[in-house]
Amino acid sequence: MKITIAIDGYSSCGKSTIAKALAARLGYSYVDTGAMYRVVTLYCMRKNILVNGEFDEQDVIDALDKINLSFSYNKQTKTSETFLNNENVEKEIRTMEVSQNVSGVSLIKEVRTKMVELQRKMGKGKGVVMDGRDIGTNVFPKAELKLFMTADTDVRTQRRLDELTAKGEHISFDEVKQNLLSRDNQDTHRKENPLIKADDAIVLDNTDISKEEQLEFVLKLIEDMQLIKSPK
Repeated sequence: MKITIAIDGYSSCGKSTIAKALAARLGYSYVDTGAMYRVVTLYCMRKNILVNGEFDEQDVIDALDKINLSFSYNKQTKTSETFLNNENVEKEIRTMEVSQNVSGVSLIKEVRTKMVELQRKMGKGKGVVMDGRDIGTNVFPKAELKLFMTADTDVRTQRRLDELTAKGEHISFDEVKQNLLSRDNQDTHRKENPLIKADDAIVLDNTDISKEEQLEFVLKLIEDMQLIKSPK
């Protein structure tokens, strides 16, 4: 029996890392919902709909029909990559500039409605691991397994800083930290489906545990809950 695994949590808590690892081990599809909002943000930036953090909501809403969003698994890198109108934008959507604007775009009701509609279609047949901010509470409230991820703010900041530095972006620790705190605040206080822990979600604080330990913890959890047979 295949199940739906919903993973929510704060920025840079390793949601995508554990989601990808679980999908690979279980042979499931992986959907990075955060990337979907980043694609909308990138498109609006490119079309000058979003300039210096400012935008008209209706312009963003009107742009939605012009955005074709898809994911494709890269066999060479063994990762899922994000496409905007058939263009691979995986690197572009991970920049600090997009990070600084994505929360504002994701506040728009029509944007969230459109993205949730796509997400539900992607996970309709189960056998999917999906991570984001409102997966267990809104997208798949009946998911068989829900995780809520968190970690110490400074640890999250360092992780994000390391990612950006590896990509050639030069930014300070404090700038990254302020960005994370700002996104946390917007995510938890937005009107449309804010980031909250589902009542039946299991909290995974990965401040002091490795990626391997996280994966084994969740796989053991799945086995103990008897949701599926223990993966070999």
